[in-house]
Amino acid sequence: MPTDPVGRFLAALDPEHREAVSARPREEQERLAAAWERELDADTELDTLDELSPPAAEAEAARRVLESGTE
Repeated sequence: MPTDPVGRFLAALDPEHREAVSARPREEQERLAAAWERELDADTELDTLDELSPPAAEAEAARRVLESGTE
């Protein structure tokens, strides 16, 4: 399992989005990973989901980051 933020973010994405984000410049990947970490930290609904399934919470936060204007 990746330990750096970008690697963890990419691992949380579905395969299609992972491929698309991997093709972007590293700087943009780092920006998206930082937004993903903020989403995980800030959303209380994700805290509850994280208790039940950490991978599901990470995937939901990744989906939200890509769907929001953060892209």
